[in-house]
Amino acid sequence: MNSNMITRNANLADIDGILSLQSRYLYANLSESERLNGFVTTPFTPDQLKTLIDDNGVFVAIVDGKVCGYALAGSWQFFSQWPIFPYMVSRLPALNFMGRAITAENSFQYGPVCIDEEYRGSELFPRLFEQMRRSFSSRYPIGVTFINRLNQRSYNAHTRKLGIQVVDQFEFGGRPYYGLAFDTQVSVLAGRDKK
Repeated sequence: MNSNMITRNANLADIDGILSLQSRYLYANLSESERLNGFVTTPFTPDQLKTLIDDNGVFVAIVDGKVCGYALAGSWQFFSQWPIFPYMVSRLPALNFMGRAITAENSFQYGPVCIDEEYRGSELFPRLFEQMRRSFSSRYPIGVTFINRLNQRSYNAHTRKLGIQVVDQFEFGGRPYYGLAFDTQVSVLAGRDKK
């Protein structure tokens, strides 16, 4: 791991770095071959980021003073401004995770997450996820996210590297998605530092 890397809650000074990373990896800005390396689909505006930062829902990984990764998380109420999220909430009553029903009250939406290509495959992603998980663990027992089924890199990173479980599959806007869930009380880094 790069010893100059830190993960933390974002502040307003990080917005430009987040937007720059978002622009580089936004689905709409990538060629078909570039999309094979992963992408983000939901663009956020500076005002939306400010709102989430105020609610402690933006997390950054900084290397040598530069934003090299970000993760967003928040309530279903916040995310309801994008049409896919009310649809996901409508599906929650049919979903279970670890033997319990997933509800809009006991879960939150995690994502998007974006990692600079230079740091993919490193410990940056798990550490950034862990920063987010710890922050939300006192508010919600369950985290939920979705991944476009075409984004195999993100799917592999979440299911293999973090152990997040698929709990749903759906289509929205003509695109296929996985719905995934994770336990906010369990660290994804447990045992990693001993290796």
